[in-house]
Amino acid sequence: MKYSQWIGIAAAICLVLAGFLPWTYHPDLDKNFTGFFSENKAYGKPGIVFIVICTMAVVFFAIQRIWAKRWNMFICALVVAYAIRSYIVYSGCYRGICPDKKAGLWMMLISAFVMMGMALFPDMKLTEDNKQGQ
Repeated sequence: MKYSQWIGIAAAICLVLAGFLPWTYHPDLDKNFTGFFSENKAYGKPGIVFIVICTMAVVFFAIQRIWAKRWNMFICALVVAYAIRSYIVYSGCYRGICPDKKAGLWMMLISAFVMMGMALFPDMKLTEDNKQGQ
């Protein structure tokens, strides 16, 4: 794809920004949880993990080498796995109370999958050296 690197970088930025938005609303506590806040840090701080991993993904999106694209696929697979884990943890019901899912949770999940899709279809011009596996 022609713009896969730029779309991947934009998705990584959206993923980091999603950490600051409300992910869930818990009616029993009357609080919104974000990627950086949960009651007594019960769910951890996935926003920090996403900042670190997305920084590495942006660097690998920008480097035009075969090895960087392969590492980027691995990094983006980690992002998707951690996004699915965060979605399950944040949206799960507890003691009969189900939190309301907010836009930040969906934005986090969708941008993680967009990053993975853009990592799978990089815009690489192969030269003779790259075609021979170097």
